[in-house]
Formats: sequence, C-alpha cells, structure tokens
Amino acid sequence: MTVESTAARKPRRSGTKRPAAANAAKPAAATAKTHDAEPQLVQLLTPEGVRVDVAENPDVAEFAPFVADITTDDLRGFYRDMVMTRRFDGEATALQRQGELGLWASLLGQEAAQIGSGRALRDDDYVFPTYREHGVAWCRGVDPTNLLGMFRGVNHGGWDPTTNNFHLYTIVIGSQTLHATGYAMGVAKDGADSAVIAYFGDGASSQGDVMEAFNFSAVYNSPVVFFCQNNQWAISEPTERQMRVPLYQRAQGFGFPGVRVDGNDVLACLAVTRWALERARRGEGPTLVEAFTYRMGAHTTSDDPTKYRRDEETAAWEAKDPILRLKAHLLATGGADEAFFEQLEVESEALGKRVREVVRTMPDPDTMAIFENVYADGHALVDEERAQFAAYLASFEGGE
Repeated sequence: MTVESTAARKPRRSGTKRPAAANAAKPAAATAKTHDAEPQLVQLLTPEGVRVDVAENPDVAEFAPFVADITTDDLRGFYRDMVMTRRFDGEATALQRQGELGLWASLLGQEAAQIGSGRALRDDDYVFPTYREHGVAWCRGVDPTNLLGMFRGVNHGGWDPTTNNFHLYTIVIGSQTLHATGYAMGVAKDGADSAVIAYFGDGASSQGDVMEAFNFSAVYNSPVVFFCQNNQWAISEPTERQMRVPLYQRAQGFGFPGVRVDGNDVLACLAVTRWALERARRGEGPTLVEAFTYRMGAHTTSDDPTKYRRDEETAAWEAKDPILRLKAHLLATGGADEAFFEQLEVESEALGKRVREVVRTMPDPDTMAIFENVYADGHALVDEERAQFAAYLASFEGGE
C-alpha cells in the first residue's frame, strides 16, 4: 500500500448524507505504514510504456479498478491532450521571448499529472489552480488563449470561473488551498456530492496557508483533494531543502491519507485522483496526492535553471517524458499508427498559429477600467483617484 494515514476517519458531516459510490474500492485510509517506510510510487505505466501487471504488484491493486474502463480511444485522447497542451505551452514561452508576454510559467514535463487529474474530474467538481495548470484548464474546456491575457497584462483572467468550474489563476503562493477548503466546506453544507480539487507545487506545500488548509479540511471533513505537483524544485530550492520526510506523508499529521503517484504516468494520475475524489464524495474527507514529477524547463521565463541544476539530472528525467511514455505504449499495443501522430502534429501546429494570432491582436484594456467595480456604489476617494489619474494621463502628449 502506498498510502500514509492515521486510522480511518468516519464522516462527521451534517445535512444530506452523501451516497456511496457504486462498486467503490475500499478506501486505503484504513491501513497505515510506519513513518519511515520507503516511499513508493503508484505506477500503472512504466517509463518504457509497459502496463504494470497488477497481479504482481499488489501495491497498485486498489487503484487499478479506477481505470478499468479506459479504452484505446481514451488513451489516444489523453495523448492528444498532452501533445496539444505542450504545444500551447511552447508557443506561450516563445511569445514571451518575443516580447508578446510579460512572463510565462511553463508546465513542460508535468503534462501527465495535469491531464490525468484533470480528466478524473466531473463537470460539477470545482478546480482551484495556481498559475501553471494549463493542462487542467484544457481539460475543463477553457480556451487556451484566455490563459494568456493576464500574462500579457490586458486582464486579470480572461474567463468566467463559473462557466467551467475553473477558478482564476492564483499568483499568491498557496492561498488557493484555503479558498478550495472554504468552498468545499460550503459544498458539504449544501449536501452536494461534488468535490473540490486544489493544485499547488512542492514549494507551496511549506506555506502556512497550505498547512491551515490541511487542518481546516481535516477538522471539517471537507470534500477536497489537495493535488501537489512535486516537480523537485521550488524555483532554485530542491526538495531536500524543503522537507525532511516525503511530501505525501505530511497528510498523516493532519489525520487524512496521502498518496505518492508517478506524476509522469497519466493512467496512474487518473486512477489516484479518481480514487481521492470518490473518497471526498462519499464524505470521507480530504486527501493529499503528491504527483512525483519534474519541471523540465524553467520555473518561469525569468528563471535560468542551468544555474542550479545539473544536466545529468535533467537528462535522466527526460527519459521519463510522459508523452513519449504513452506514445511507446500506443505503438507497442497497436493503439495508434503513424498517421495518427502525423495528424496530431498538423493539429498542434494549427493551435500554435491561432495562439500567435490571438495574442498579437488582444486589445489593450480601458485605461480607466481599474476604477470600476471597486465599490457597489460611488466612493469619494475612488472618485478623487480617478480624477487624479485622468489628469496624469492627459499630461502626456496626445493625452495617453
């Protein structure tokens, strides 16, 4: 078993009782390991693209049923998701280098963690992302070009969070975990059977906000999944300078399960996230999922990882590339042919072209819009600031 937990918690929820999921596997929270147990990954697809034999690997037996329904068409869909997300991400990085974006946070190498977890969600689940969840946004149906307005400086988020149940990107490190916990507490009080998921990185896991979210969610048995993408580096700080125990074991101190999953294995990420979401929907409280992956690029485009990472380390992780892993599996099993991959290349190039065209034609925002919607009614101080700013703008030649 790969789950670290205290004894199983019973639901302490008031209001409508959540229905038990049909044929749901028994939650792993009932078992515990010693604190110093060797960390293990939940893995269903090896780096070589070979499906793990569940009969020979009992540690993954309880998670395998959560992907028993996955077809070859589904696998091709996951592959397309990852390829399109990486193409969009690469185009955004190039646009920043060309001066079209002020900054960009790449997800290169983390596609499986995001697509696997994103495809585990139901439409009525709610997502609280950081600023790097481009793959999850893709799964939620958010137009990729809408993600770029904030990084171009023309808006604070170009989509309506209620349309896709996908909250606006959060720049403040870790604060979205508290937002997710509060939202999940509301879901529980409403008696709904939906779940909430909060994304954050290994560096954010050391923020006080995250610890408070863990505690509140445990005490109130909130239906929330904390999905941590451990990409090994909090900007330039490696994980060994952030924590003394494996990250997923932190859940143990708050009284809920933690699972470490191979973050480069899209099937395992799907299975573990489905498992965690089902726990939440059954009223069994929060779960911490640590997707053990690697940031193959820079933290953001303002970062230079060659200053603090060895080339050998990066090369070792490139061999575990999540896209190449699934491609190898599709080819070996006859799930896709070269025509499929060639067509996808054409499709991804079309996406890149559209992204370039949309970004370069984004209209500048109304300069005075910053003063709108501050208060429901008029406010003397805001009126004064508006007048001062208008006079400042008028002082420039041409009034701009």
